[in-house]
Amino acid sequence: MATPKIAGGAWPPLELPIRPPFPPMEAKRVDRIPAGGGWQFEPKWDGFRAIVFRDGQHVAIQSKAGQPLTRYFPELVRAFLSLAEKRFVLDGEIVVPVGGTLSFDDLLLRMHPAESRIRKLAQATPAQYYAFDLLFARKKEIHELRIEERRERLEKLFAKIDEPLIRLSPATADRKIAGDWLENFGSLGLDGVMAKRLGEPYHSGDREGMVKVKHLKTADCVVGGFRYGEGTKAAGSLLLGLYDEEGRLVHVGHTSSIRKDERRALTKELEALRGENAFEVRVPGGPSRWASGRSGDWEPVRPVLVCEVEYDYFSQGRFRYGSKLLRWRPEKKPRQCTMEQVMPVREHRGKSLASVLKR
Repeated sequence: MATPKIAGGAWPPLELPIRPPFPPMEAKRVDRIPAGGGWQFEPKWDGFRAIVFRDGQHVAIQSKAGQPLTRYFPELVRAFLSLAEKRFVLDGEIVVPVGGTLSFDDLLLRMHPAESRIRKLAQATPAQYYAFDLLFARKKEIHELRIEERRERLEKLFAKIDEPLIRLSPATADRKIAGDWLENFGSLGLDGVMAKRLGEPYHSGDREGMVKVKHLKTADCVVGGFRYGEGTKAAGSLLLGLYDEEGRLVHVGHTSSIRKDERRALTKELEALRGENAFEVRVPGGPSRWASGRSGDWEPVRPVLVCEVEYDYFSQGRFRYGSKLLRWRPEKKPRQCTMEQVMPVREHRGKSLASVLKR
């Protein structure tokens, strides 16, 4: 399946003090929820980060990277235009709930060039917007105010909103509640927890005011091939596979995080294992769409090496952003490396998205 791409487009005329493209506040990644006071905790939703601008009859939806998303979510445009508040700028997340969980795969389907297809999907699986920050409202530019003041104004705004597609994302100072979100709601679509420093303004374009704690996800994978590093004869990346229910080796992604002091010996080991292509599903090949200088050429090896990798997301049958090599697993048989490791857990232990939103 081709990687979805965001089409370009012009922004509508907006007479707002904050206009797109506006760099969103970003976060540093940490290993655990920060201890002590001085933090506001929020769920980290598995969706598209989006800043929404409304100026009268004009609505613009901006991606995290500053690209226009407006055409892909017509149902959200209608929902924002239905609000009594006519001029505002919100920061939040676009999600697509399916069967009580958030589906990133269904969200990706929206990145389609055909307007008719987008309209059909908007009706079948409508998106929702979870707002967690307010940057401008009621003729006041408030992104330089402390987060506590922005949150208070955001909650006042949402006290008058009764639109099912536009939700107020919860926030708490209770570390126990944040821990519950992190530990017990991953299968429903929560990707972790955001922690924002109290007393801070909106840090547009930097990571000084917020940290994120994400679920540590790992998988044991078979090495089915490798690519040489650009301009070198040393292994630059490993091509990873998992066995499906039919016993076929599926190419699920790559990892480039090979330690420098191990690269030479690993290259020799991989070259000695050269063999026939073992991948039967989604065979690697072709140029990379992300790096013009990277060749699609790769070297198949016999599927005997097993490594454990850490990954952020698994979507549409592959690691979404690559993966990090953690360690080798010589004690594990390649056939034990199955797709079951990365499939979403369906057991929700009595939890629901509604219970998160009630916080």
